[in-house]
Amino acid sequence: MAIKAAIIITLISIALLIIYGADVAVSKGSDQGFIPFDHKIRGIGLGGPAMILPIIGFFISRKEPSKILAVMLIVSGILILIGGAAFLSMPPSEEVENARNAMAEAGLLFAVGAFQISLGAIKTRK
Repeated sequence: MAIKAAIIITLISIALLIIYGADVAVSKGSDQGFIPFDHKIRGIGLGGPAMILPIIGFFISRKEPSKILAVMLIVSGILILIGGAAFLSMPPSEEVENARNAMAEAGLLFAVGAFQISLGAIKTRK
């Protein structure tokens, strides 16, 4: 039962990451995409849960082996890494250019993405 819950949680995370990525792609650097929120609310509402849910899914099913969950954890981590790379490649808006440290913000994304990939690798070994 824990595996099913973990798979559902991780699937929700992947869906959130895909929606978030599509919204950012549609916005093309402007403040809004098809979701009527600014980039900060979008990141908190879609990105935050998408980073936390796979980790929760791993730990609630840590004693049970599952190749499907392992692949989903790796996919989630890769999507986060792609999002971090896209974030670094986007030019900052003029108002936040001086206030933002892009490497520090993207560093968190790369760390969480790598952590999720490592959790997926651990899950494949069980």
